[in-house]
Amino acid sequence: MSEINYNQMSDQELRQYFLEHKNEQSALQAYLQRRNKQPKQVITKVGDPDFDVKIEQAIKEKIRKEIIF
Repeated sequence: MSEINYNQMSDQELRQYFLEHKNEQSALQAYLQRRNKQPKQVITKVGDPDFDVKIEQAIKEKIRKEIIF
């Protein structure tokens, strides 16, 4: 069997591959490494009067992006 090159996969392709091959340890490691390299976004901070609204908006946006892909 040929070696899978995770670096040639797009983020979406790697995610899909991982979901289809959950028992493949190397796929999990590649997926987690890719996720950890992505910049972290601060949505809001504790004490922000709009905390709930900002969190809800971020969740809705994440869901919208997942549906599109």
